[in-house]
Amino acid sequence: MAEATVAAGFAGGLFAFAVTKGAEPSALSAASGFDPAAAAEPDARLPFATYVALMRSAKLLTADAALALHFAEAVHISNYSIVGLLGGASETIAEAMAQLNRFVRLVVDIDTGGAERFVLERCRDGLWFVDNRQNPNDFPELTESAFAQIVSASRPHGATALVRALHLTHADPGYADEYRRIFGVDPVFGSSRNAARIDEAWLGNRVAGLPRYVFPLLSERAEALLRALDQTRSTRGEVERHILPVLHSGNMSMDDIAGRMGIARQTLYRRLKAEGVTFEAVLDDLRRRLAIDYLASRKASVSETAYLVGYSDPSAFSRAFKRWTGARPGSAKT
Repeated sequence: MAEATVAAGFAGGLFAFAVTKGAEPSALSAASGFDPAAAAEPDARLPFATYVALMRSAKLLTADAALALHFAEAVHISNYSIVGLLGGASETIAEAMAQLNRFVRLVVDIDTGGAERFVLERCRDGLWFVDNRQNPNDFPELTESAFAQIVSASRPHGATALVRALHLTHADPGYADEYRRIFGVDPVFGSSRNAARIDEAWLGNRVAGLPRYVFPLLSERAEALLRALDQTRSTRGEVERHILPVLHSGNMSMDDIAGRMGIARQTLYRRLKAEGVTFEAVLDDLRRRLAIDYLASRKASVSETAYLVGYSDPSAFSRAFKRWTGARPGSAKT
């Protein structure tokens, strides 16, 4: 399994919510290691460990043990992910759930043991919505937010309660009353799986919160993001993820990145060679793509772009940019 990741927008949403609940921004950033500037690119990927640290730091700084439940209840997924927008453009709850299962990795890409993340399972006592992620008790807050988000997002689209029973693998965290308030049932802690028995009649309830016209447009964009996510699972993608946080320093090397990945330099060399690239080529192409994006979208000036992609000498950046595009950075039509 590749390194677990989350969308930067998901982490940014949690950061912003924690601040509204009293967390001091600089203290939260320092305690968690999360830079809120990362959320400027909501579809960018961050290590899942960063999100775990952010959640735990936020709970401490807000003195809210049930923060994961409250975050999911208050902040709709469409605020930070295209997955939520797709749900809103779906015809029915059933279609929205199918879109969630198809694209949930765009929010959190985590180990499911080869199974789909969410499944609907019919049992003798009814229809169950099951979360298949592995080792859920290592971070039960994700279980809390996943189920609370689904219930809260569905609430406007039905007159009766969605959840009829709720089973959770983790122990009682000490705020069962908040579970009862949000889900409307007594939670069963220490169960064999994370699952909610749902009212099957809900599946046919209409959503259509957005014009149906946008559904294929959103689907196309989500598919492109999913393809890009799959590409990052390569060694090249992993190298790029480790380069990005230190790119501006200009001091990254193959030895440094191999160390960050926890492997030997020769191992990294062999893996990249097997993919038909070198470390130098990966670094150069990453700089090229970022520089063109920064300048084309007017996100940064030429001098700022040079710094962001790791060039302390503007003339060296200018030469590199001309090599990449055939034009100087100030005159290129990108």
